[in-house]
Amino acid sequence: MAEPELQLVARRIRSFPDFPIPGVLFRDISPLLKDPDSFRASIRLLARHLKTTHGGKIDYIAGLDSRGFLFGPSLAQELGVGCVLIRKRGKLPGPTVSASYALEYGKAELEIQKDALEPGQKVVVVDDLLATGEHWVSSA
Repeated sequence: MAEPELQLVARRIRSFPDFPIPGVLFRDISPLLKDPDSFRASIRLLARHLKTTHGGKIDYIAGLDSRGFLFGPSLAQELGVGCVLIRKRGKLPGPTVSASYALEYGKAELEIQKDALEPGQKVVVVDDLLATGEHWVSSA
């Protein structure tokens, strides 16, 4: 059953070479978001993958600003866990923890509210379908 869902999702992702700068292959998820069947399939596929690889050992899905906000809450609902937000610097109220990182075409800084997670909780960071994530390390 996963193969037809995977094909449905793959057909809804467009590629734009050299965007936003030369050498970057941008994967556009806009057509996927427009099609409810494809979007539902993407959430089911991601949830199935996480259940297989992590079992029931996920406490939260963390949606990364901004495409992670599109997939994170739906994925969290599918898994029956909560969703926390990771935002660009200066967008969250209250005490925050921040981290800087390099992109293929620049640098960025992200923040999470200091009380969003407890040490030892298992969190899956969701950006978009084709992005890679790194573990969030908090000094809290």
